[in-house]
Amino acid sequence: MSQFPEFKEQTVLITGTSSGFGLLSAYHLAKAGYNIIASMRNLEKKSALLRMLEKDKLKERVTFVELDVTSQRSVDQLTAFLDKGNGVDVLINNAGFAFGGFSEEIHIDEYKEQFETNVFGVMRVTQAVLPFMREKRRGKIINISSISGLIGFPGLSPYVSSKHALEGYSESLRLELKPFGIDVALIEPGSYATNIWTTGKKVSKHSLNEGSPYHAYMRAIENELQAGEKNLGDPDQVVSLLLSLCNQSQIKKLRYPVGKGVKLSISVKRMLPWSVWERVIIKKLLK
Repeated sequence: MSQFPEFKEQTVLITGTSSGFGLLSAYHLAKAGYNIIASMRNLEKKSALLRMLEKDKLKERVTFVELDVTSQRSVDQLTAFLDKGNGVDVLINNAGFAFGGFSEEIHIDEYKEQFETNVFGVMRVTQAVLPFMREKRRGKIINISSISGLIGFPGLSPYVSSKHALEGYSESLRLELKPFGIDVALIEPGSYATNIWTTGKKVSKHSLNEGSPYHAYMRAIENELQAGEKNLGDPDQVVSLLLSLCNQSQIKKLRYPVGKGVKLSISVKRMLPWSVWERVIIKKLLK
């Protein structure tokens, strides 16, 4: 029996569907009977999803749309496209990447680049779909956050701060939209076998340079990430959670942490004094 439930036909807009959770979500939602608007910055990267859809004869369920969430012009074109149809029932804000390095060595423009995608991109696309949902007085907005939105890690301040910002934005958004019948939820995955820590990751060239005062520390963090690759979770676990939220008539909670050890880590951080927590983290990295 499939772990993915069956759904009533609705239209779902997903950002960042060329890989990772976005690709898998588009495929499984189409398989479950949803009409999918699969958006990505470069349509030349649609081949992986297209092959999966063609294999199961699901191609007619999916409309591919070029969308750069960092461009207001591109989002305006999305709005024009949505105007031709019936809008969107569910928005899954998935597009994002991770930027790493030590804060002193990261240019402010690199922080801006991180926020343009992970935060402002979410805001742009959300503003584009809200008029359609508000008019219908129903809808769901599911933002893909991270454990990094709740726990800060060294060497990842651009990514961590962008996800913390996404958490705050989503909390306010849920309170604003609840009276209009629109639900907002955050999925907060731990480490999963997607491209977020490979092709979806950028690292400051300065922090990896042997002349950097942070070089040894950065290498320790990189080694820790690599050592953890064998324990990365199955992305289908996150997609299954996402699909179950789509199927609910009402999303009752805001936050949905998922992944091995994620809930425990969050609980431990909340309970421990900060001085103990930071000692544990630094000792683990700088053995």
